[in-house]
Amino acid sequence: MRKKTLKFSAAAAILLVVLTVCVCVSAVYAFVPGAAYAEGFSAEGRSAYLVDAATFTPLYAKNENERLPIASMVKIMTVLLTLEAVDRGELSLDEKVPVSENAASMGGSQVFLDAGTEHRASDLLKSVIVASANDSCVALAERVSGSVEGFVNDMNARAAELGMNDTRFANCTGLPAAESFSTAHDVALMFREVIRHPVYFEDAGVWLEDYIHPDGRTTVMTNTNKLVKFYNGCDGGKTGFTSEAKFCLAATAERDGMRVIGVVVGADSSKSRFNAVSSMFNHAFGNYKAEKLLGAGELASERVKVSGGKERSVGVTVAEDVVRLAARGDKNAAELRFELPEKVKAPVKKGDVIGKGYVVVNGAAEREFDLIAAEDVARASLWDLIKRIGSPRR
Repeated sequence: MRKKTLKFSAAAAILLVVLTVCVCVSAVYAFVPGAAYAEGFSAEGRSAYLVDAATFTPLYAKNENERLPIASMVKIMTVLLTLEAVDRGELSLDEKVPVSENAASMGGSQVFLDAGTEHRASDLLKSVIVASANDSCVALAERVSGSVEGFVNDMNARAAELGMNDTRFANCTGLPAAESFSTAHDVALMFREVIRHPVYFEDAGVWLEDYIHPDGRTTVMTNTNKLVKFYNGCDGGKTGFTSEAKFCLAATAERDGMRVIGVVVGADSSKSRFNAVSSMFNHAFGNYKAEKLLGAGELASERVKVSGGKERSVGVTVAEDVVRLAARGDKNAAELRFELPEKVKAPVKKGDVIGKGYVVVNGAAEREFDLIAAEDVARASLWDLIKRIGSPRR
């Protein structure tokens, strides 16, 4: 009898431990962003990734680091390098870009550019964003980097800078190529960079539009991302399909100040990829909320003294919105704390990092961000210093 009691007690103890572990795991998944699995949520596709765009906090992940072909989602990097060339002043969107024989000969999705013609860079870019035009991709690549080969080198270099450690590009279009791969995680990283450019959204939401060629001929462009028409809040994305990659999609949506990015790779059908990203969006908006604590360019309450400056102090701001992501129902209040030097030395350039900020909840820092100078402060001249004598401080 005693042995039976001991066996029962041991079994009960083991069961208790198992139940305790299960409860603890459930508790962790219930409150930690990214733990979608505990709720029985699963997105379609071989690989999937969902992140908050502001903080890059993962909200759902499935095989997100598996190296896979991504088809035309490669064009996200093509768009990014084009927009960054515009930012640097190396390309104007109004500039006429020539179309080479190489560009005009591209197969797959295209707007049927004629070799020897010239097109505004903005029109070519729009055709890539809306209609996934391979011919326009090549024309832009040749203009930005001098050749497609040079552009592909630049694509891989930029990927390395972004920390896309499981990505290799072989062309600028996503047409099938040996040793070309990426991951759902890396696609989200590069797409996040693209959506930081407001000009991208001017084209990404276009549903149907004619591409007008120099001779007056038109090609109808239809947005390959159907979610811009059928999902409330979706305002951008990039599809992809090859027989090897299957159906892919990276898309973004915003509701109530919360922007998310969803990526699916290797879905079985076009409908499946849209369902997968839609379900991820629903999961994000249904379970999480975003609170903007400080807007990009918005002045913080503090100013920093400037030693030897034409102005005695400089304003402090942030380059991007400071957002706190939390589960719906979370009642904890967040506050901002700043670490700033007593003074900085002139000259100060707008955008210079001059301190650190923290999002603090319950006494613990959840997020760190850079504090930057809100304006230029030139070095004071001798005359500036003379005039300052006796003047009121500010």
